[in-house]
Amino acid sequence: MNYIEFRKKLGDFTVFSVADIRQADADFHRRRLNEWQDKGYILKVIRGYYVFTEKPLSEKSLFEIANRIYSPSYVSFETALSYHGLIPESVYGITSASTRKTSRFDTEIGAFIYRTIRPKLYFGFEYVGNGSRYLKMASPEKAILDLLYIKTGIKDAEAFESLRLNRERFLETADRKKMNGYLSAYADGSMRRRVKELWGYIKHA
Repeated sequence: MNYIEFRKKLGDFTVFSVADIRQADADFHRRRLNEWQDKGYILKVIRGYYVFTEKPLSEKSLFEIANRIYSPSYVSFETALSYHGLIPESVYGITSASTRKTSRFDTEIGAFIYRTIRPKLYFGFEYVGNGSRYLKMASPEKAILDLLYIKTGIKDAEAFESLRLNRERFLETADRKKMNGYLSAYADGSMRRRVKELWGYIKHA
């Protein structure tokens, strides 16, 4: 399979793996990937995953890549809060929740950070379209809970202030009933107290 044929078969992929290539051509010679990297046609993200260099990468494309290169995972924490407009600016790197071990990949297209959550907490994400493909993004409510779950020191007004949450946007976007429903998965009374404190801070600060 030459590069033109390869591009036609895999051109719809935002990021493609060696397994994707094998499905398209079981006899594919992996050395071709090295040749095409040298020619600047493709770029390796991490081992086994590549993107086409001619294809511009949007923010959503980077989120989709984050999902794929370390699975199962979904975009969450500060990255999701920024996406939903709950914090004022985009943050460094794309941070995701995963049931796998905490990891970080610093690549030529950006930093991908993964924080471990328990398997029973792997829920609360939405499927967001990216052209003909999709990505998994934490809902506003789950992004908040994931952040509180990982950062146990966020528990008072001073810590809430440091998050620089957009209060108006938070009240418009976050559903308290939905968040409380999610809380049933956490066997931790301190999480409930901290979430209650957060809502009090948002409404009255």
